[in-house]
Amino acid sequence: MKTVSANLGAKTVEIRLPANTELISMKKPTPLSKPASRIKASLNNLSCGPSLDRVITEKLRHKPKAKAVIVISDNTRPVPYRGENGILWPIIEELFAHGITAEQILVLVATGTHRPLTEEELRSMLDPRLFTAGITVENHDCDNKENLVYLGQTRRGSEVYINKKYMEADLKILTGLVESHFMAGASGGRKSVCPGLIGKESTYIFHGAPILASPQARDLVLEGNPCHEEALEVAKKAGVDYIVNATLDHEFNLTGVFAGELEAAHQQAVERIKEYVAIPLEREYDIIVTHAGFAGINHYQAAKVGVVSIPALKKGGRLIIVANTTDQDQIGSSTYRATLHLLKLIGPEKYNRLILSPDWTFIPDQWQVQMWARLFAKIPQHNLIYYSPPMSAADYRILPCRDGNLYLPMEKRYRGSLTSIPEVVEAAVAEEVKRIKITEQREATIAYLADGPYGVPVKEN
Repeated sequence: MKTVSANLGAKTVEIRLPANTELISMKKPTPLSKPASRIKASLNNLSCGPSLDRVITEKLRHKPKAKAVIVISDNTRPVPYRGENGILWPIIEELFAHGITAEQILVLVATGTHRPLTEEELRSMLDPRLFTAGITVENHDCDNKENLVYLGQTRRGSEVYINKKYMEADLKILTGLVESHFMAGASGGRKSVCPGLIGKESTYIFHGAPILASPQARDLVLEGNPCHEEALEVAKKAGVDYIVNATLDHEFNLTGVFAGELEAAHQQAVERIKEYVAIPLEREYDIIVTHAGFAGINHYQAAKVGVVSIPALKKGGRLIIVANTTDQDQIGSSTYRATLHLLKLIGPEKYNRLILSPDWTFIPDQWQVQMWARLFAKIPQHNLIYYSPPMSAADYRILPCRDGNLYLPMEKRYRGSLTSIPEVVEAAVAEEVKRIKITEQREATIAYLADGPYGVPVKEN
């Protein structure tokens, strides 16, 4: 047997797999030495445009009492915001050094269409010095039209409404994490604004079925990616003065800090992650085992690992995903639940035809279901084995998958214990290996995607 680790964010679980399991993993990037000093140095880096000092100085020259907004990600992204190695406090210090007071600063959480963070979640995620200093922290609310202003229309016809306080700010700074993204190519950069700060209805074209049906709307692709292009157009229209983006390894250590102009700094960060995130793939496998990682706090977020697994799967193969869904809503929003269940009932072909129909009325979160449909175009729904211990039997009845609890004895099912993950995986793999042995008279090929949603298997040409 071969023992592997599944890093589920709050906890790492050890799983035993057959000895012939191939390990598919990212290159191990070198973490930054002295990250605190590197973060501060990045703010004065001139390779991606003017320094933060110059940007602030220019703003204050025109408006001495300038209001500043710093946009941050929510807790679905492991952005390093806390402590000496966090990227947020050095920005605050730079603002303070120029005489900008706490009252002039707003930290705005780019929730997109996600729920607002609680006070407890904000305090656990952010540097405590923010609260000591009296800096206001606010969630964006995509449903509150009173807090949105009309920005205009994009070339693709999106009617864009955006956070009012962001548009009222004189100095606009974006922060975030750059990692591969299964729709937009990569997160970070413009994504803090779009979809981070726009109204719910404004996502309808940005996340619309025609855009996401493009073969270019995929991991690590920016050029020709309509999802990326739409977000960038919105961000430029809204105005961005400066960005500070981080890249991480799979243990959440800083591998780079990229600061400066919106496009230049973001592109530099994307080139950095390509060096270690892209995993050359030589063949496809009968059975893939993987995990939803830090991102898998609910089923909605777990779609990321479902999509990155596709290139590694044989047509009709088996995919085993484990997760630790710690979110208050184990699956996702009510609209996500509804459209996900629709996919389960009618299958991927009919689902895609339906959402691409001119008669279809856009439903928020249908985009994530469209991503699951990509997976089910390659494997049948029952060949996805999904297991998250906190989820209930009622939750599983909604999901298009095989319930991982079925691999446990009756007395252990739906008990919420992460210790059951190895038992489920080992039993599921053994059953599928046996099935292939009996039906196809051969040994199954097995691979473990060690990095979950963070590594991107790429087929070699």
